Amino acid sequence: QVQLVESGGGLVQAGGSLRLSCAASGRTFNKYSMGWFRQAPGKEREFVAAISYISSITYYADSVKGRFTISRDNAKTTLYLQMNSLNPEDTAVYYCAQSGQANHGGSYLRGSDAYDRWGQGTQVTVSS
Repeated sequence: QVQLVESGGGLVQAGGSLRLSCAASGRTFNKYSMGWFRQAPGKEREFVAAISYISSITYYADSVKGRFTISRDNAKTTLYLQMNSLNPEDTAVYYCAQSGQANHGGSYLRGSDAYDRWGQGTQVTVSS
């Protein structure tokens, strides 16, 4: 059974940093592209970042480009999201997700339809 477990969320002041982790199990991790999404209260879930199963290819939402960095450690089967220069608009529940197709990657990873496994989410709150 595939499991994705996020951690690392919390409360941080504006301008601060957090690193989210997503521990994956149940599939051959290095064969699947991964993504981060977030959902703020009253808003739809939105794409944040994605990384192809080929780790050198990454995608970012314009709102986080230059501040957030997605990475993966295939040996540890863990996905990361380093978040710097946080602002209150980044407040949301952050979800990691695993794509539904092995050995596939591309800009379609920006859409939630590309993923068939989701974690339970971790809360990130940025105070002003």
